[in-house]
Amino acid sequence: MAERSFAAEVEKLRLGAGEEFRGEGILAVTKALLQSGVSYVAGYQGAPISHLMDVLTDANDILQELGVRFEHSASEATATATLAASVNYPLRGAVTFKSTVGTNVASDALANLASGGVTGGALLIVGEDYGEGSSIMQERSHAFAMKSQVWLMDPRPNLESIVQAVEMGFELSEASRTPVMLELRIRACHVHGRFPTKDNKRSAFTLKDAMENPQRDASRIVLPPASYAQEQEKITERWPAAVKFIQQHQLNEFFAEDAKDFGIVMQGGLYNSVLRSLELLGLADAFGQSQVPLYVLNLTYPLIDDEFKRFCAGKRGILLVEEGQPDFIEQNVNTILRRADLQTRVHGKDVLPMAGEYTGGVVLKGLARFIALYAPELLEGRELPLAARPAATGLALLDGNPKAFAIQAAAAEVQARPPSFCTGCPERPIFTAMKLIERELGQHHVSCDIGCHLFSILPPFNIGATTMGYGLGWAGASAFNTTETSKRTIAMMGDGGFWHNGLTSGVGNAVFNQTDNVLLVVDNGYSAATGGQDVLSSKAVNPLRSTNNPIEKAVRGVGVKWAKTVTNTYSLTQMRDTLREALTTKEKGPKVIIAQSECMLNRQRRVKPQIRKMIAGGERVVRERFGIDPDTCTGDHSCIRLSGCPSLTIKPNPDPLRRDPIATVIDSCVGCGLCGEVAHAAVLCPSFYRAEIINNPTAWDGFKLKLRTAVIGWLQNRIERRLEGIAA
Repeated sequence: MAERSFAAEVEKLRLGAGEEFRGEGILAVTKALLQSGVSYVAGYQGAPISHLMDVLTDANDILQELGVRFEHSASEATATATLAASVNYPLRGAVTFKSTVGTNVASDALANLASGGVTGGALLIVGEDYGEGSSIMQERSHAFAMKSQVWLMDPRPNLESIVQAVEMGFELSEASRTPVMLELRIRACHVHGRFPTKDNKRSAFTLKDAMENPQRDASRIVLPPASYAQEQEKITERWPAAVKFIQQHQLNEFFAEDAKDFGIVMQGGLYNSVLRSLELLGLADAFGQSQVPLYVLNLTYPLIDDEFKRFCAGKRGILLVEEGQPDFIEQNVNTILRRADLQTRVHGKDVLPMAGEYTGGVVLKGLARFIALYAPELLEGRELPLAARPAATGLALLDGNPKAFAIQAAAAEVQARPPSFCTGCPERPIFTAMKLIERELGQHHVSCDIGCHLFSILPPFNIGATTMGYGLGWAGASAFNTTETSKRTIAMMGDGGFWHNGLTSGVGNAVFNQTDNVLLVVDNGYSAATGGQDVLSSKAVNPLRSTNNPIEKAVRGVGVKWAKTVTNTYSLTQMRDTLREALTTKEKGPKVIIAQSECMLNRQRRVKPQIRKMIAGGERVVRERFGIDPDTCTGDHSCIRLSGCPSLTIKPNPDPLRRDPIATVIDSCVGCGLCGEVAHAAVLCPSFYRAEIINNPTAWDGFKLKLRTAVIGWLQNRIERRLEGIAA
């Protein structure tokens, strides 16, 4: 169950010629694919592109009407290999995944695809997850485009530009017989806007035609000597064809080209940030009219030498706004200009940061520094935004601004808030159990994996030493397969990572090399970290995919003998005991624990509408909540240290004789019961209680409440009377 349904929005995909689409970038990409006559689409979910997979799933009926085949691929490599259908046949295909991690996984298939070349248009739509909000290592897709020599599009983040990039991407691919990579930053994926639509196209040459009339061309297969010829073909035929197409169709854009004797060159995806910065500096308006020449690279690879010569001719200097490092484009531009004997000075990483996300404030400051070098008079008399005050003007960052000082002082006092598990997450008790085992058996080396469970490396659990990639948790502990100690390592991976790569690279590898270590597979029923998409082992019935394939059955199928499934991770004693057994059993060989409980976010998305409907219909509904008796809590806070649940916090102690704040449960509690389990399994204080909230109670419920209230009141009054007697 995906975190968001597009069932209503996908009807916009039926819009035809002369109509106008209004909506989100992800939907616009899908509409552009259908307008381009795509034959097949595949992909693997991952931010910021996950919703494209969700849109395609919800639009499957429309895709089928147009004869479009759509698949949820097992991995990014699987998705990219799907583009092999475009090698020999005039079929347009598109795949999508998160970059750069997905591009890392797909690089083998991508290299082979680019080497042999394509007949039909092949488009890779990658979500460029670079910057402060990213969940991955800070790398760029640009290196893959250069390495494999595929063309890289980075369109301006508005719907018309994005749609044009999809449509022209297929044409560019076919014109140059080369795959095209279209990168979309998170802002582009979720930007809202409008564009005039065209009719959807059914491919003239279908998948059925290809299957019934198979073709082959040995020169397209990457095998010597063909591979040597393919390398030459890239340079002598495909590259010139791409350059010619880009120039003829004016895919890159020029604005106010001759307005000044200096200018700005930027990646297309950064256009909005640059234009907004110019507006704040008084050098552009909100409608895109710039007083400074702009050259927008909607294609960042290959660069077009003639266009750079044209833009730089007669200019003293240019600023290249290139996000991330290494500075691939800047180096390339310097080479182009020096070869052309143009003395235009190139600025980039000298006035902008070498690495890191180019946020609005960063771009604003860099542009102000650049303009102060070439036309300081344009900034004279202006009250520059604080972030735009460049060091060259002698203005310090704070400049005695009391608000800035206050912000800086407050930042020094605010405690860091690390990312954590959601309220009621079924993964939290797994790591609570690991902390309890740590008390008994000491610390173990823990090899982590990509997914929600990676939050365990942070407080309050502080578990985990490394993570090497999606599904590589057990592979990351391979070197520790030694018989010189009785201690075992623990590796982790999620169900998504398990089916993506972990079954072969982790479990198969461990069986083959006779490891004696432990793997813990977190099976929460979905590829939860990417938005709740189904995987092979999901319990949900999926009309388009095969689910309910047990992980335990899979690991036993590749040779694991010791495998146990914990069907309720909230049972802390069961989790703890199973972990203890795996770490201490005399049985040799790989040991796998499958820890099952449904992702709480997905469960709440499914259950809450059902509960609301039942309550509205007058049905009796019982919901559980947990609380803490303030008179019993001692303020030890072990419950918080061993759980970390966001619904557990502290409040002032009601006892005037005690200073320590007590624990309390706030309204976000979903009644998972872990806090009570922790109190029991860790032998903590007995201050936790479970309460039932009953909607539409019956007469019997009312009678029981009255009876309980009367008994409790009598007991409490008895205590009060006894205390009064003692006082007398």
